[in-house]
Amino acid sequence: MSDQGQTIEHLLQLMRLEPLEVNLFRGESRDIGTPRVFGGQVLSQAILAARATVQERLIHSLHAYFLRAGDPDAPIVYDVDRSRDGRSFTSRRVVAIQHGRPIFTLAASFQLEQEGLEHQFALPDVPGPDELAEPVPLSEEQLSHVPQKFRRWFNRFGPFEFRQVVPLDPVSPRPGPPYRQLWFRLRGEVPADQGLHRALLAYASDFHLVGTATLPHGLSFLDGRLVLASLDHAMWFHRDVSVTDWLLYACDSPSTSGGRGLARGLIYDSAGRLVASTAQEGMIRWRNE
Repeated sequence: MSDQGQTIEHLLQLMRLEPLEVNLFRGESRDIGTPRVFGGQVLSQAILAARATVQERLIHSLHAYFLRAGDPDAPIVYDVDRSRDGRSFTSRRVVAIQHGRPIFTLAASFQLEQEGLEHQFALPDVPGPDELAEPVPLSEEQLSHVPQKFRRWFNRFGPFEFRQVVPLDPVSPRPGPPYRQLWFRLRGEVPADQGLHRALLAYASDFHLVGTATLPHGLSFLDGRLVLASLDHAMWFHRDVSVTDWLLYACDSPSTSGGRGLARGLIYDSAGRLVASTAQEGMIRWRNE
């Protein structure tokens, strides 16, 4: 199997939860080169744990809180509370537990497919993915300025491909406007399961979002003085989506204050359909010497 095939298979393995008991599931953790469990992993696994208790309905919204840093060397147990099963909507609450303590909570709502009014914001006028160059790996000289614990992040072959409309330099950042757009897609094929595609979209939505709040300040997560961590994550799914097709992530940051930064995102498919919206607040602090 190629490196690309192995990477996709590793991601799908993360999405396969082990049933332990009624409403209890266990998921593997994956080290992606960062010092803690990637937030998108916990988010997507919690969605799939909730989904395993729901019949014939798709997730349409979620609100989550990151309580503690996850250990990438240990599995995570997901405890699902079946809050309500209504005629059109189903509500679930999920607590992710590691080493006997909650590290994450999720409230999610699922809905029967229904018809209704439709409108949306238009697709931003930006170059398409085929008009953008593929990211260039950091040079050895650039990597020499990257902390050792983050070097694997820049040298790994991830399951998602990203192409930024305006490339940013994480080693030598400069202050800029509080918004950015980037195209992304899964590098391989996955089953045509809309519930799985929405969970994988949630996984990918945690990349690049809260970092948008640092752009006006010319900061990088590589700066050892900077403490940057997700506090919460909200997401709304508007239409069916395929993560194997190119998707545009248009992010902005309305404000940073009080040691926190707020970022929002709109996700479009290549046909211009708005498929999802996101919002996230992160802790942004200077490390105490």
